[in-house]
Amino acid sequence: MSVPHQPPRIRAALPDDAEELSRLDRLTWSPLHAVTPPPQPQYRPFFDERHVPDDYLVAELDRRVVGYICLAFATPLASNAHVRQIQGLAVADEARGRGVGRALIRAAVEEARRRGARRLTLRVLGHNTPARKLYESEGFVVEGVLPEEFFVGGAYVDDVFMGRSV
Repeated sequence: MSVPHQPPRIRAALPDDAEELSRLDRLTWSPLHAVTPPPQPQYRPFFDERHVPDDYLVAELDRRVVGYICLAFATPLASNAHVRQIQGLAVADEARGRGVGRALIRAAVEEARRRGARRLTLRVLGHNTPARKLYESEGFVVEGVLPEEFFVGGAYVDDVFMGRSV
């Protein structure tokens, strides 16, 4: 008889999470979702002036950080302040298939709503079928495609813009 998995605990990020989130970011880097080269030592700080701890929600399983989602303003414009954008989502390999990504997306929707947003958007690479299916199952729809916007892993890849109401 198998023991059911506990759902992840989702919480706000803390400044002290920076090292663990940076490590998770390095371990989950993949050309499936990244448009930048693999991280190399002298790693940049995880939090910076554009992405502060308040922009992140963290997922924990068994008191270990296993995922995060970044929920930021889409632009710095006051006329766009009603829109939040998912600007990063990572789940540790050992936590995949345990509902962590879905829980983070749902928490981000709730947090965006709590912060007064009307819309939530994101960008995902066209070849990242698992992520696109997950986002679609959570109510995101394709609102635009920039064909061959990135050259990743020796191939041109579409940049897919998705959104939903909150």
